[in-house]
Formats: sequence, C-alpha cells, structure tokens
Amino acid sequence: MSSTTWQMSFDLPVSTAMTRDDFILDEANQTAYDVVAAWPDWPANIMILAGPVGSGKSHLAAIYVEMSAAVSLNAAELPLPADLSELEGAALLLEDAHCVQLDETRLFHLLNHVREQGSRLLITTRTWPESWPLTLPDLRSRLRAAHPLELHEPSDRLLRQVMVKLFADRQLTVEARVLDYLLVRMERSLSAAGRLVDDLDRLSLERGRAITRQLASELL
Repeated sequence: MSSTTWQMSFDLPVSTAMTRDDFILDEANQTAYDVVAAWPDWPANIMILAGPVGSGKSHLAAIYVEMSAAVSLNAAELPLPADLSELEGAALLLEDAHCVQLDETRLFHLLNHVREQGSRLLITTRTWPESWPLTLPDLRSRLRAAHPLELHEPSDRLLRQVMVKLFADRQLTVEARVLDYLLVRMERSLSAAGRLVDDLDRLSLERGRAITRQLASELL
C-alpha cells in the first residue's frame, strides 16, 4: 500500500473576477483594451475582437457589457430582420462568432442595423472572418469594414500575473519559485495557464498537500 494520502475532490464552481479593475494589462492586450474601454468613442460602429482561447476576449466583452449595458446576442439564433427594431439604440455583443454556422442573411441585416442606428457592436472570435465559410459577398464586405482588434500571445509577465489571479480566485497563494518553475515549462498560452491552475488545485486537494514546486513537478 502506498503511504500517499488521497482525498476526494469536488468540481465546485470558481468565481472568476471579470470587472474592469481585474483585467491584467500587458503589451499583448493593451491596444484592444484601450479601444474597447473607450466606449462609446470607438473608431467604428462594429469591432471584431480576435484572439486565441483564453486570451481575454470574454473578459473584455464583460467589461464592455458593464460599461454599455450591451445586449448579448446568441450567435446560433440571431434576430430576424423584423425584430431588429426591438434593439434600437442598444449596444450589442456577439461572442464566439466562429463557433456556429451563422445565418449570413441575419448577420448582414444586423450589421446594417448597427450602422444605420449609429449604435455599437462587439464581435468576439478565435479566427478572422476571412476564414469563415461565408457565401454572401456583401456580408464579407461589411465585415471587412469593421475595425479589427487582436489579442496576441502573452508575455511571461502576463502569464505570471494571470496565474496569480487564477490562484487568488480559488483563495490560494502560491510561492514565487513555484510560478518560476511553471513559467519555463508550460505551454505559452493563457488557456494553458487556466488548465494548469485548475489541475494543480485539484491535485492539491486530492493529495491533501499545499501547491509546492514538488507538486508542480509531479503534475508536469
């Protein structure tokens, strides 16, 4: 029998702080943050925010909603043209536009509505519209006219600060040497940082041990 003590762990919900004050600024996201946070003084009515998974798109979208009281639209069920009058004057948010087979006609009318009303629309996506399987030339043209914002790969500084924040969201404090150890060995993405924090938290609970360099080594 192994002397290692194991405990049951439960996937309890973690409250992730998503306010403007909680957003961690870095050269990877500074430009995108500055433009989104300048609402309603945007360079265009329609913004397309693109970046890899975990890069901060949802956090920026949450900041935009907090500032503008934007109406979130379901990318899989865009409103009919006849229903757009109900959105008159409202700021709008369309997240993860890359994930579904968009109704191109409805999206085209939505973009026209935003331009005609002088309102604002933020679209988040992992990929640029040029790679979407669109067939309507006019829709492609409308999307090309949108203002692009890109979230880039994170620096070491941003990865470290994000991991500190994610551990803090779980009421955990981790020594700097543990973070140093992880930073030189982990995948260079914010999504990987999130998975790593989650896995370390779970392993720590299962083993009944603090998150140390040794535990991080065992996980990796």
